[in-house]
Amino acid sequence: MSDEVELLKRIYSLFNGREIESVLATMHPDVVWANGMEGGHVHGRDEVRSYWKRQWALVDPHVEPLEISPNGKGELEVKVHQVVRDREGNLLADRFVFTCSRSETG
Repeated sequence: MSDEVELLKRIYSLFNGREIESVLATMHPDVVWANGMEGGHVHGRDEVRSYWKRQWALVDPHVEPLEISPNGKGELEVKVHQVVRDREGNLLADRFVFTCSRSETG
């Protein structure tokens, strides 16, 4: 489990660094990702890439994992501190959110 936790921490760091291709390479080709801006979900790496590019053109999100733990369903629950700023640096959101990541071993 510690390898998966370290991988997730690395992925969050890559996301914050806007290393989009490195993050996408860690995802399943058929990933389903929540579309927090427009609603619904995007499907597959290409749609996630497009969504993130649209998102990052409008806002500057930063996500820091605080707690990562198994939920007994083959997933890791992640408590994230999310800070979102507009392109001028004004604070839009500062909150804690919970996400799940499906474990490859679960």
